[in-house]
Amino acid sequence: MPERPDKQRRKEMLRQVRERQRAEARAALPLPDDQLRALFDMLDGELPTRGCDQTRGLTQGFLEQRGLPLEAVLSWLDDNGGFCDCEILANVEERWLDCREV
Repeated sequence: MPERPDKQRRKEMLRQVRERQRAEARAALPLPDDQLRALFDMLDGELPTRGCDQTRGLTQGFLEQRGLPLEAVLSWLDDNGGFCDCEILANVEERWLDCREV
């Protein structure tokens, strides 16, 4: 049985809203995807052995070492639930991955 036109229209509207939200999230990224991936990969490698000290010390070191815009990235991390290194990996990486889905 084919779907009702109203149901199809609602599904399409939801798809458009989700895509618009993803586009807005992508536009707000403070770094290119390859640099964000490198940050998440570094945290993924370091946190199991070092643990999280409830700071963004590893992240700040990563950004400073590469000459990346510290304040812009930290502000974006705050907006996305990344208040320490482990939260960056747990919360922010997931949101970054979600905004990249097409």
